[in-house]
Amino acid sequence: MKELLLKKIEKKEIVAGVVGLGYVGLPLAVEKAKAGFKTIGFDVQESKVNQVNRGENYIGDVVDKDLKNLVNQGLLSATNDFSFIKDVDFVAICVPTPLDEHQEPDITYVKESTIAVSKYLKKGTMVVLESTTYPGTTEELIKPILEEGSGLKCGEDFYLGFSPERVDPGNLIYKTKNTPKVVGAIGEDAKEVIASMYSAVLDGEIHTVSNPAVAEMEKILENTYRNINIGLVNEIGRLCNKMGISVWEVIDAAKTKPYGFQAFYPGPGLGGHCIPLDPYYLTWKAREYGFHTTLIENSMVINDSQPEYCVERAMHILNRYRKSINGSKILTVGVAYKQDIDDYRESPAIRVISELKKVGAEVEYYDPWVTEFSNMYGESGKSIEKLTPQIIASYDLVMITCAHTNIDYDMIQKNAVAIFDTKNVMKNIVNRANIEVL
Repeated sequence: MKELLLKKIEKKEIVAGVVGLGYVGLPLAVEKAKAGFKTIGFDVQESKVNQVNRGENYIGDVVDKDLKNLVNQGLLSATNDFSFIKDVDFVAICVPTPLDEHQEPDITYVKESTIAVSKYLKKGTMVVLESTTYPGTTEELIKPILEEGSGLKCGEDFYLGFSPERVDPGNLIYKTKNTPKVVGAIGEDAKEVIASMYSAVLDGEIHTVSNPAVAEMEKILENTYRNINIGLVNEIGRLCNKMGISVWEVIDAAKTKPYGFQAFYPGPGLGGHCIPLDPYYLTWKAREYGFHTTLIENSMVINDSQPEYCVERAMHILNRYRKSINGSKILTVGVAYKQDIDDYRESPAIRVISELKKVGAEVEYYDPWVTEFSNMYGESGKSIEKLTPQIIASYDLVMITCAHTNIDYDMIQKNAVAIFDTKNVMKNIVNRANIEVL
């Protein structure tokens, strides 16, 4: 089986499948097709399937022309019919792994996708989970489901592995194509074949590890590392505010050291599909072993409370203008979770808006990237159409909650009564009488 698959990879005879056509899955499907492998995308959302089949792109990291050309050439198609799994030789599962209402891992999408794949899994197929999850998922959950549903045996009839996604929406340098890839699999043959498949598609280095659990833990470590360091600067930022010191100036000075320091920055909280969620997967799994991840949990407490801290700071700013936050008109600028993208998953800006409303503020937002939003927590909103001097002047406070680069911050400064800049995006503006920075 190994030799046959290696030959099929070399001759570009592998048919690839990607389950989940979101921020991870669609770019991966496009790269597989661009590498010359016929690729089928699977998604339960009919709207995404139809868009792909029409060559209509909806993901920022995918080039519109690439998608359309691949569809027209017959190299890429999409379906919600999982029976076509029987036609593929490689399946990558790239579905969401959110948290439930109790802040515990919700692997429903992973489980349901694996069950769907198992029903049509054929002998000689490679299956790889890319969704971020707790260590042990591939071997404890995915393997039994695939074996039971297909009647096949892992390692003998099909290969199974884990290769964590590394997607950073809006990153201008690192995309799916050139980001190094980690691969862990069950058995040496599986590791060799799966690594060969990724090597045939991607330009980044393929780094193999001894088993899927190592790869699963590696992914959690990447984002927990960031969570902890962001928690550190958020806490330092709160202390600096009390001491009358600019945390931004402190960080700029610290990063002049050429070794032993990496700059992280404070903000209104954590957002995105990984950093706010992944540590919860680790702390949840750690409890199974009677282990308490004290440092990680403390950083999560700091980061999770940052939106409330920003509202507290906004309250003090309004007080200096003899305004109560209850009844004040506040404009938040930016609801995406990071600059210059339309992704608002777990956006701290939305949390800030929610917390402001809880204390009676009248809140509107402006975001040229996110004209409206609706999330899993029942929160929704619609952006005001434009920013003008008159509109800016009509608010008691303007809060910068995302550092988009296509916004006229000079105009905002000149016309706003008061500004709370939680991203230090106005650092180069000279007149700072009405600006307070996080």
